[in-house]
Formats: sequence, C-alpha cells, structure tokens
Amino acid sequence: MRRVVLPYLTIIQNRRYFPLWLGQLVSSLGDTLNYIALVIYVYQLTGSGSDLSKLAIFQIVPILVISPLAGVIIDRFYRQRVLIAADIARAMLMLALAATSDLTTIYAVAVLVAIATTFFRPTVQAVIPAMVKEEELLAANSVAWSTEQLVQIIGSAIAGGLIVLVGPKAAFIFNAGTFLFSAAMISTMNVPTVPIPESEKKGWRLYFDEMRAGLDYARRDVFVSRLTLVQMIASLAVGGTSALLVVLSQQYLQLPPAGFSTLLLAIGAGALLGPFLLGLVTQNYKDMRLLFFPYLIRGVGDILMALVASFPFALFLLFVYGLNTSTGSVVYNSIMQASIPDRVKGRVFTLMDMAWSVMEILSIGLAGILADAMGIRSVYYLGGFLLILSGAIGLFALGSYHFASPNPSSY
Repeated sequence: MRRVVLPYLTIIQNRRYFPLWLGQLVSSLGDTLNYIALVIYVYQLTGSGSDLSKLAIFQIVPILVISPLAGVIIDRFYRQRVLIAADIARAMLMLALAATSDLTTIYAVAVLVAIATTFFRPTVQAVIPAMVKEEELLAANSVAWSTEQLVQIIGSAIAGGLIVLVGPKAAFIFNAGTFLFSAAMISTMNVPTVPIPESEKKGWRLYFDEMRAGLDYARRDVFVSRLTLVQMIASLAVGGTSALLVVLSQQYLQLPPAGFSTLLLAIGAGALLGPFLLGLVTQNYKDMRLLFFPYLIRGVGDILMALVASFPFALFLLFVYGLNTSTGSVVYNSIMQASIPDRVKGRVFTLMDMAWSVMEILSIGLAGILADAMGIRSVYYLGGFLLILSGAIGLFALGSYHFASPNPSSY
C-alpha cells in the first residue's frame, strides 16, 4: 500500500503542480453542484427527455466549431493565460445564468460556457506533462481524477437537499466563485512556454496550416487514428445514457429528484477508488487492456441496469461503472500525455474531444427520440451493446500496440 500512496503524496507536494490541482479540486465541487442544479431545473421546467437532450447538445456543439482553432491557440499561446481567461469567462457566465430564468437564455449561456471549457480542458491536459516527470504521469492523473471524484461525492451528497433549500441559482453563484478561485491558483503557477520555431512565427495566416498539421499527425499516427475510431463508438454509446440518467432515475427507478444525485454519488464513489486500485495492480499504464476492458464491463452494466429495476442494484452497477470510468480515463490521459509531442498536444487533445463530441451529439439526439418513442430502457440496451463493441474493437486493433518515445520535432 505504501508503494501506491507515496507517489500520490509526492505529486500533491509538487509546488509546480499543486496550484493547478487545488484550483481544480474547488472548481470541481462547483461544477458538480451546477450540473445537478441545471439538469434538475431544466427537467422541472420541461418534463421532457428531448429537452434535456437539447441542453446537452447545446453544451457540445461549440466543441465542434471551436476545437480546431482552440487547439492551435493552446499550442501557440501562453497556456497559463489561456487557462486564466477561460476560468474568468466561465465565472462571469455563471453569474449571468443566476440572473435569468428564461430557458432560451439558459441554452445560450450553456453554449458560451462550453466554448470557454473547450479552451480550458485540453490546455490542462497539455500543461500537466510540463509540471511532472513522465514516470509521475500516472500518479498525477490519478490524483487529479480521484480528487475530482471525491468532490463529486461530496457535491452529490449535498446537492439534492441544498438545491431544494436554496434553489438552483445559488449553485450557479457558488460555481462562479470556484472558477475565480481556480484562476487565482493558476496565476501563481510557472507554466513553461511551448517553443515555436522562427519559421512558424508568421501570425494568423499559418493557423490553417497548423490545423492541418495536427490533423495529419492524428491521421498518420497508428495509435491516435485507431483510438479515435474506438472513442467515437464509445461516445455514441455513453452520450445518451449519461444525458438521460435523470430520466432513468425518475421514470424507470421511480426515484424523487434527489435520487438522481444519489446515483451520481455511486458513480463518484467508484471513480474515487478506481485509480487507487489501478495503482495496486500495475504502474504500467501503457497496457492496452487497462484502456479497453472497462468498456466491456461498463457495457454489460448498462444492459443489466435496463433489465433489473432495482435501486440498490442500480447503485452497485453505477459504482462499478465509476470504477471502470476512472481507470479508463486515467490510463487514456496518461498515455496521450506521454506519447504525443508537446508542440501538437493541444491540437490532438482538441481533435479527440471534437471526435468524441460529434458522436456524443448524435447519441444524445437519438437517445432523446428513442426514449420518448420506446422508453428509456431501450437507450441503455443500445448503449451497452455499443460499449461492448468499442471495447472489442479496441482490443483487436491496439491490444498488441507498443509505444515509441514521441519526436517533438516531427511536426
């Protein structure tokens, strides 16, 4: 156990990484409260699975439009400033959300928040490898993931009663404060700049060339190109089941609104333990089975959840879902950070986000229609089958893949 815990303590004590970790710890609590408040609020206003799908789609569409440009900016500009600007923008938007009760305005704010987040999340992934050593990447990603899930547990546990007591707008205001705290923490960091050759310092006219260079890398790299296909199938599976979990909770499991937060609590508990169990099993995060077996297990869980209308059984399945989600996500982030050259990290991460989002939009749209036409169980049957398919394809296409060190000068 000491072998597992010690790397985590080392990472948290890292003065370069600690401000980023602490900022995201506080911001994640605000995001959890905000997410639950917004989903419950919109569902109470409309009572429709299709309208929940609209909200999710409005939060995803900007990723498709902005990601190509965002990737170039992340690779070309001072990443610390990108992170701070995104946090401040999201804080102001949260305050705007607290000041309105108009559904159209809520959708518009959701779009703008998604745009800011499109810049923030890939930048964090690109910054982490500059803050820690390569052999510490698994621990760094595990710490980030585990603490995020810890605050999700806390947020999920208090969200239902808190939202009933003070209303959803208080959650939006609190989330604004967490974004400002995150920006303050990031401002204390010393983030290295990404060196750009003199031949490329020619301003905006080369942005399209740089977008194309990122696409070329993703297309030619065996690992990235095959993983993109697997991730797209997985996104087609989980987009609808994630967005409509509140519908499963209320229509199929017959739970009150607070029951939805209990389901999220189960996911968070599993996701909190996942990285620690991963550390007990192995330190070799480049084992492809760690990336794709979780899809198989999660797919079986979705099918079982649709078969058995039991709240305790659903909690267990979602706990296992959280275990597998955390394992797969930590392994995915660590592999990508270690294997992608630093000068294209922003473009590759945003490209992967965009590919995921394309299928997520399709999944959510189809899931809303399918849930209204055939019931919510059909969404989970189909989602489970697609997750099993994605895991099987991943094991077949990349199960024996061996990584080489990235060549930073290649692109």
